Amino acid sequence: MIAPLVRLPTTMNILDPDRLDLSALAKSFPPDFLWGVATSAAQIEGAAFEDGKGASIWDHFCRQPGRINDASNIDVACDHYHRYREDVALMKSLGLDCYRFSLAWPRVQPLGQGAWNEAGFAFYDRLIDELLRAGLQPHATLYHWDLPRALDEACNGWLSRDVVARFADYGAEVARRFGDRLASIATHNEPWCTATLGYETAQFAPGHKSRAESLQVAHHLMLSHGDAIKAMRAETKARLGIVLNHTPAFPATPTEADRRAARIDDGLNVRWYMDPIFRGAYPQDAIDHVGADAPRIEPGDLERIGQPLDFLGINFYTRSLFGADGKTVKGPGQRGFTDMGWEIVPEVFAQHLVRLAREYNPPPMFITENGMANADTVVDGRVPDKERIAYFSAHLQALATAMSLGADVRGYFYWSLLDNFEWNSGYAKRFGLVHVDYETLARLPKDSAHWYREFIARHRATR
Repeated sequence: MIAPLVRLPTTMNILDPDRLDLSALAKSFPPDFLWGVATSAAQIEGAAFEDGKGASIWDHFCRQPGRINDASNIDVACDHYHRYREDVALMKSLGLDCYRFSLAWPRVQPLGQGAWNEAGFAFYDRLIDELLRAGLQPHATLYHWDLPRALDEACNGWLSRDVVARFADYGAEVARRFGDRLASIATHNEPWCTATLGYETAQFAPGHKSRAESLQVAHHLMLSHGDAIKAMRAETKARLGIVLNHTPAFPATPTEADRRAARIDDGLNVRWYMDPIFRGAYPQDAIDHVGADAPRIEPGDLERIGQPLDFLGINFYTRSLFGADGKTVKGPGQRGFTDMGWEIVPEVFAQHLVRLAREYNPPPMFITENGMANADTVVDGRVPDKERIAYFSAHLQALATAMSLGADVRGYFYWSLLDNFEWNSGYAKRFGLVHVDYETLARLPKDSAHWYREFIARHRATR
């Protein structure tokens, strides 16, 4: 029997942003709700080989012909490594409460084991101090996909259980050095992407094509998460958690075959990562489906994965529709599509958060990423991204609905602060609230940034 997907008990009414009462929406969030933005090291920092930083798998991936759509690389990116003070000043000007960023593991430990790179740690030390001076809470992520290349060469990276211990050591060192100044530390960002896009579809670094490898990597990622949480607990009182990306799966038609295909994808995308943390097991229907490709799990592994968490980060962008053949089907796009071709479905955002609250009773959640790529252009010195404002306002209304129905969400981080390197899409897709001219690296806040600043000001007035 395939369990049905959770449905909301009420009909949502997402308002057009031109008719939205901004103050009323702001008041629908509790006074202590946090507003922020998110980035990742590989996508914005640049300085790829400066001050002792080691190569990452993405530095290597970018140099393989045909991997990146525009043949670009991350050598300079947005040059945040040198312009971080300017970027923190931008965040302060928006009235943000917090900033989510990732550390580049090869910047602080070039080989992924052994000696630490003090110059790399010094950069994050300066960044954290700058954030605190600006009144912004720093929220760190240990791993946003940029594995030290040396580990990939030495032991096949995440395919090796040896990397689990290396990652826990790295997490403990970050917590020891910065834990007294960080509001939270997440172990992994979107392990599904690391495993599936990196080891099964070859869209992301390191570019492998094997479902069996992907599932084994997924298990090692979860094991490293649990071990890192335990190691960091001994070093810090900062809130500890993980960030998962969820793309809820729906059947393309109401047939039993399509429902089963959607349920299997739910098992491999949502439940594959939620269940070992909160239920102590991988979902059996997904295990049965993958057959001989199922990962090797050693005694005690699931107990190590299931460490208590202080928060759960959820990244949400869209949904997937599945036909009976297990292939995704283009959605109807009643609210349109982003520049990534992703269907805009804020009602699914609300529905999914309610589902998580009811089925898993997780610790407090943060929306650690939500946003859209848009074909933005500069017009007379401004970026009129009305599409992003519509996406933004619809998803905040959906979030408020989910919270009213019992989802315990404590904060929201828009993705992203800056236009940046969008992985295998290169620099062609713009997610930022701030436009980046990739020739001059000049920053220009878009209309959506001004909208967010006004919304936060309205919310702050309720505190």
